[in-house]
Formats: sequence, C-alpha cells, structure tokens
Amino acid sequence: MKSQTYIRIERLRVRAFHGVLPQERQVGGDFVVTLRIGYPWQQAMESDDVADTLDYAAVYRLVRREMAVPSQLLEHVAGRIVQALLRQFPAISSIDLWLTKVTPPMGADCDGAGVEIHLEN
Repeated sequence: MKSQTYIRIERLRVRAFHGVLPQERQVGGDFVVTLRIGYPWQQAMESDDVADTLDYAAVYRLVRREMAVPSQLLEHVAGRIVQALLRQFPAISSIDLWLTKVTPPMGADCDGAGVEIHLEN
C-alpha cells in the first residue's frame, strides 16, 4: 500500500519586520505561519526514532531564521522559507505554506492577509 505522510506545524506565531511601508519594517508586526510538509516518515512508525522523521524543532528554527530577515513582500519571505526547507531537507516531497500578516495596514477589519504556496517536489 502506498501512502503519503506529512508533518504539520499549525499557526506558528512570529513577530517580524516585513512590509512595504517603512513603519512596518521599523515597528514590526505579528505573523502566522502554517506548514504541511510531505515527508517519508513511515520508518519512524516502526523505529520510534526522531532520526527517521522530520524534526519539528529543526523546521521551527529554519522558519524563525527566515522570518527574522526583513522583506517588503510576504511572497519573498514565503519563497525563502520554501527554498531553505528544500535545501536543508532534500527528502521533502511537498510543501504547503500559509503566511499571514495578522494586522495588514489596508484599512480593513479582517483576520489577516497573506500568501500561500503549494509545491510538489
């Protein structure tokens, strides 16, 4: 039987300095990152060994590192995160990433605005 396995990180909250407006890059804002990463962790079901799966903490550190680099566009940040994940973890088969700016400066009453990437490797 063929199966696809995923690692998920839900609604990771990060304070960062992304935005087109200078004030956004000075004051910063709150962002939320959600990831669903296709990864072959079937061996971990048998071994119970973290070496046979994708370590959530390692993914978190990578996301935190990329979020710490100020950018104007969320598209740029999301692209950097995806590329860094693929470089560091070559066994990744797919990535679904949602990056949301919690309070976008657009004069709207909303729960956020953002971008998403769905990539099959």
